[in-house]
Amino acid sequence: MSTFHKTDEPVTLRFEAAGLRWLTVGAGGAPVVEILAEGEGWMDLVHLPAAEPTAQAAAALGRGLARTHAAGAPSLGCSPPGWRGEVPRSSGPMPLHEHDADGPFTRWGEFYAEYQLRPYVPRALANGSIDDDGARVLERVADRLAAGDLDHDQPALVGDGAARLHGDLWGGNVVWTQRDGAVEAVLIDPAAHGGHAETDLAALALFGVDRLPDILAGYEEVSPLAAGWQERVGLHQLTMLVMHAVIFGGHYGPRTVEVARRYGG
Repeated sequence: MSTFHKTDEPVTLRFEAAGLRWLTVGAGGAPVVEILAEGEGWMDLVHLPAAEPTAQAAAALGRGLARTHAAGAPSLGCSPPGWRGEVPRSSGPMPLHEHDADGPFTRWGEFYAEYQLRPYVPRALANGSIDDDGARVLERVADRLAAGDLDHDQPALVGDGAARLHGDLWGGNVVWTQRDGAVEAVLIDPAAHGGHAETDLAALALFGVDRLPDILAGYEEVSPLAAGWQERVGLHQLTMLVMHAVIFGGHYGPRTVEVARRYGG
């Protein structure tokens, strides 16, 4: 079996490996790259030779992702099993609490505001990618989130609980590959946690992914999205946008603020 040898900071790879194991939910879930071996600062993964995406493979990914989300999480903002402490990210530490903890949040908006938006505002302000006015716009959205003004239902299969998220599901973390004579989409490089399923779907749309309409059709085939989800795509993209503003600066800061203005009330 061909392998891909990956090296990185040990803590980063340990978090990735914890997420990959948690996302591997078995038959029916979204395919996840297999870990063959690992050690301090390295991990061997199954090599995924590239293949051309197909409508069938995309729809199958959507159905699998819906079932992965529905596998659930103990609480909003929880980490994968066995993980302790903050998550190392290039945008700075991402706060998560332990997998088996109840967590401090009873509603999605609280979690999204306090874990996935507010921590990054001062960092983006400090690197100059947003100005004071932009910071106020983002804080206003965070206030509305925390107050519950922007809460909404999970997809049907997830129900009232937290979804089991990939957490960094941009198009580059979906690998189209050939397996057993058929094309399949396999997930790599997660930042897995408990959250709202629409956040993963919005991430897919942010920078583009092959055959997104087919992915969404497959998803809704087994787990219909709550009404109005199209109007919430930008809201769920804010966390990835503000992280990019922190990491890369440039146009990501103004773009983050522009999207946030839609939800500031």
